Amino acid sequence: MRRAHSNPNGVAADDSKFYLVGGGIASLAAAAFLIRDVDIPGRNITIIEALGVEGGSLDAAGSPQDGYVLRGGRMLESKYVCTFDLFSSIPTLDDSTTVTQEIFDWNETMKTSSKSRLVRNGRRLDKPAFGLDEKHILKLERLAIEPEHMLGRSRIADHFGPDFFKTNFWLMWCTTFAFHPWHSAVEFKRYLLRFIHMVSGFNELHGIMRTVYNQYDSMVRPLRRWLDERGVHIQLGTRVTDLTLIENEGQTRVAGITWEREGRSESISLGPDDFAIITLGSMTESSSLGGMDRAAVQIDEPCSGAWALWNKIAQDRPAFGRPAVFANHVHESKWLSFTTTLNDPAFFNLVRNFTGNVPGEGGLITFADSSWLLSIVLPHQPHFIGQPDDIQVFWGYGLYVDLPGDFVKKPMIACTGREIMTEILGHLRAETTPAEKASQLLDHAVCIPCFMPFITSQFLPRERGDRPDVLPKGSVNLAFSGQFCELPDDVVFTVEYSIRSAQTAVYRLLGIDRTPLPVYQGKFDRHVLFEAFEALHGR
Repeated sequence: MRRAHSNPNGVAADDSKFYLVGGGIASLAAAAFLIRDVDIPGRNITIIEALGVEGGSLDAAGSPQDGYVLRGGRMLESKYVCTFDLFSSIPTLDDSTTVTQEIFDWNETMKTSSKSRLVRNGRRLDKPAFGLDEKHILKLERLAIEPEHMLGRSRIADHFGPDFFKTNFWLMWCTTFAFHPWHSAVEFKRYLLRFIHMVSGFNELHGIMRTVYNQYDSMVRPLRRWLDERGVHIQLGTRVTDLTLIENEGQTRVAGITWEREGRSESISLGPDDFAIITLGSMTESSSLGGMDRAAVQIDEPCSGAWALWNKIAQDRPAFGRPAVFANHVHESKWLSFTTTLNDPAFFNLVRNFTGNVPGEGGLITFADSSWLLSIVLPHQPHFIGQPDDIQVFWGYGLYVDLPGDFVKKPMIACTGREIMTEILGHLRAETTPAEKASQLLDHAVCIPCFMPFITSQFLPRERGDRPDVLPKGSVNLAFSGQFCELPDDVVFTVEYSIRSAQTAVYRLLGIDRTPLPVYQGKFDRHVLFEAFEALHGR
């Protein structure tokens, strides 16, 4: 029999209701932890999502005829302990094993080992040297030991000269993780420490793990099915616009939730034993799609959705963070991704022969000479469940979307899918092939650009208090989750961060005497440190 759990904030009684705002991986994980670790009946949990599909940024949709779309794909690695803890309880769609075991088994079969992490002057670089000198390495080491409060809102460019940003190390680092020189030095420091165990094989992408299919099909769909089987209610097409907050003697309680659904505004009241977990902000809010002959529409300011809700509830509440730090700088957080669907193997054959890797083995390929800093990745096929055998899908993105291309003299942000594919073929030196062959490649492609104004907003310079605690001070029945709450040591822009935040929110909100598994600390392993030191020095 399930027991009520008491905590300093309130009591989770047998009839307590839980409202999880946002349908991304954070809320899905929170629902699973409530059921698995706290014995909350699934029927008492409601997930509220504005879109017509769950999964948030872990999305994937489309068809062979109209083209498939993934706004992005998050890398996995073996130290994502909260992620693998959660999915060790979730069966795969065919019930043959758990999602965690499937991922580990798959990555034993398909190990990432790039033979062309960088492409320069039309030639692939196998195991590119980092190109760091002693000055660069000393600055990296100094940044790694600098206390975060000393770094404040400084930017990466405040700590390194222009020559650092021309090194192969930076080109590989910034395109693997999507950093810009103007992004937060604190986040860069966290990444250096969090992934120090991967530095020694970084120029071949050793240690990076993938799912069998895209992450929606391989992770979200099994998790959604598991929640459905336990009676969790997922309310799609519902945009939360406000929370009714009651403040008394330093304590804050959520008393109601207001949302818009099918053009109508509705409100519900929360009882004294009810709880809410809110996913703050959104990396993919206001995304827009283009087409093969249509550029994606640019959106410059947050106007609704998760950002509007965070702005409203944070007003005059310092404990709820400062959303403007992340939402009001689209020129520093935007980039463009694209998904290309092909019904002819010629392009995949071209890339396979060019790189020396079969699809799924090589990982990210970055064109170092590209003014867009263009990268592509050819995953193992099929990449979608139900994808026909004669269809191939690949994904890519550009970091500098306002600059004109090298072969298409337009900013990437203004380009159609056809123009983006033309630019890729140029960097692959496909212009040296007969014109009819290059034209044929385009005729067999459906490339869909996706503009995302806030995709790296969590990397923007920040200081303590800009991101609220998972359980904000004085909160009685409210916790935060997702990429924009504070978790010491771990790094944003990862599935692990969202799932760790959800697990932390569940345990703290309900006073459970448990903590998530600790963040891996390779910086305390002398063998890891030695291997990283050797790699940085090119030995």
